[in-house]
Amino acid sequence: MAELNFILNGKLAAAKAGDTILNAAKAAGLFIPTFCHRDDLKPFASCFVCAVEVEGRRTLVPSCSTEVAEGMVVNTENERVKNARKTCLDLLLSDHVGDCLGPCMTSCPAGIDIPGFVNHIAEGRDREALELIVNNMPLAGCLGRVCTRPCEEGCRRQLVEQPVAICQLKRFPADQAVLGGWNMTPEKCSDIGKTAAIVGAGPAGLSAAYFLQQFGVDCTVFDAHEAPGGMIRYGIPSYRLPREVIDGEVAVIEELGAEFRYSTRLGTDITFEELQEQFDAVFLGLGAQQASGMRTPGEELARVRSGIEFLGAVSRNESLPVGRRVVVVGGGNTAIDAARTALRLGAESVSILYRRAREQMPAWDEEIDDALEEGIMLETLAAPVRIEQSGDELLLTCIKMELGEPDVSGRRRPVPVEGSEYTVAADDVIAAIGQHVDASMVSGIEQTPWGSLKADEQTGQTQIEKVFAGGDCVTGADIAVNAVAAGRRAAFAMNQYLRGENIVGDPKGYNHSMGKLAEIPAEVVAPFDTADRAVMPRLEPKRRAQTFREVEIGFTEEQARAEAARCMACGCRDAHECALRDFATRFDASPQRFAGDKRSYRRDDSHEVLVYEEHKCIQCGTCVRACDELLNDPCVGFSGRGFDARVKPALDRKLCLINSEELPKLAEYCPVGALTLKSDAVATLKPGAFLDVKEDE
Repeated sequence: MAELNFILNGKLAAAKAGDTILNAAKAAGLFIPTFCHRDDLKPFASCFVCAVEVEGRRTLVPSCSTEVAEGMVVNTENERVKNARKTCLDLLLSDHVGDCLGPCMTSCPAGIDIPGFVNHIAEGRDREALELIVNNMPLAGCLGRVCTRPCEEGCRRQLVEQPVAICQLKRFPADQAVLGGWNMTPEKCSDIGKTAAIVGAGPAGLSAAYFLQQFGVDCTVFDAHEAPGGMIRYGIPSYRLPREVIDGEVAVIEELGAEFRYSTRLGTDITFEELQEQFDAVFLGLGAQQASGMRTPGEELARVRSGIEFLGAVSRNESLPVGRRVVVVGGGNTAIDAARTALRLGAESVSILYRRAREQMPAWDEEIDDALEEGIMLETLAAPVRIEQSGDELLLTCIKMELGEPDVSGRRRPVPVEGSEYTVAADDVIAAIGQHVDASMVSGIEQTPWGSLKADEQTGQTQIEKVFAGGDCVTGADIAVNAVAAGRRAAFAMNQYLRGENIVGDPKGYNHSMGKLAEIPAEVVAPFDTADRAVMPRLEPKRRAQTFREVEIGFTEEQARAEAARCMACGCRDAHECALRDFATRFDASPQRFAGDKRSYRRDDSHEVLVYEEHKCIQCGTCVRACDELLNDPCVGFSGRGFDARVKPALDRKLCLINSEELPKLAEYCPVGALTLKSDAVATLKPGAFLDVKEDE
């Protein structure tokens, strides 16, 4: 066959007569996107994302159907071509109805494969469920107890009744691992001969060490405390998070090879400068463990202490003495934890003062309910203005408040009621009104006006090239799952830095969404019958108020399976192989560029094996042509014209009514998630996939 010479992206190239530009470019190692092209099908040129520029042609041409000619000058990646491809993708996305990933997964800061692990639990594959969870964070047992559950806020099951108990399900396989004695130490890459110092054994530091060790980086973790966990140990009572759970999950990080040096304070026992000299990279996970003051006269008195100080002391000694009457000031989870802890230490009367209304308290509703059940008193719209010593007791002068106009947080501002002062007597006062960052031992890194460190949001890299930071010391006091996510992102970036690669962190793909809860079509939830959310078994209030035993006992196997079965399996079965998602990521495409009507949600899962989601179809015609050219069975075809054109089963019947053994084969011809097999799990990541990529490179 004759050989043709042509110019491809400015370089001389060769092709055989009859070769298309697409095939010639692929042979030269160039990437050209395409939806409708398959080597076993005739060229169709419907999607036009494969468009290229040919010198002398006024318009771009589809590379899948344009043959190479002698002397042809082709450009596959100039700005004109890229803009044309992006426009095609923007148009497709503007009409696309569907989710790449479930809203629970995109709401999870750690990006945990929630539909995947919940499906595994429903089917009794608990070890596989845990492997999916720890693919993104190492503290399944810890966060399965104390996470604030942003994932559940996005759960669409609440359009039926209540969100799936995702957080409590996350704990279940972690507990099974303990009961079964499973070895959950993941595989790791070969040692790359680099070292990293991790400052802080809290959630951020533990996460960074966990992933860096898997990347083959030797980590040494420094912490000022005598045991690991940071704020999840010293700021959360053991009745919510037993210490053996923390120790068990940290043991996995030790098994990976990380060395822990406790009771080592940065700035005292080792300096920031020494860390930079001794290690190839440094991660700062300092936390935000400095308590904020009440700005109230008398807060310096001996029996007045911060919630963090109090909870830390109790974490070290659960027989710590307290007075008969304890007053806690604050409305967050720390305030509730301090109050419930004081009750367990023997206080006869514990009350919480909060300056706003109950519905404005940042603490979880169920934690507040638990506190009230245990006998703790809640006094809202009240605040201390002065604390005085009177003999052996403290006298709090308080003032009543009323709600005024909203402040910057959006909550109505508490305003003192003139002349409403009253006095409260107490033996101990615990102030739990906030925490801030103390980064005084770190020099050379720019800080915010609030004292937190400045670091890149995606990579955690600071202005000092080898120093990375994440967690509360960057964001200010925040939830643990955000710290875990920050540690993971920083680990990816540090690994890239240590290997001399471009520092991008853990790159994220494009994620399409059907929208917020109020925007979800009714047809999405219509097939689901109501089913009660599983209720976590708990100790009785009177029993639990007298002990530090864990309050939440954990789901039984039957409860866990039933609760996991409530999952609606939102997300796409083809999310990790979808060409539309891949190309949208590559070309930074957007569904907002073009406005207009969208196609209607229409899902047909009547077939025993195959699912057709018409609202995801991009009308590339590949399945239609496969029926005509390969399967010799007209199972599906085009219906309508123009914008209303759709790919539909023959005579627009339900899939179950089409008598064809060839029908399930169409799933392999669909480049997106419109045709999938029921046997494909929704958005199930491969555990350790990030290591496979690294080893391949």
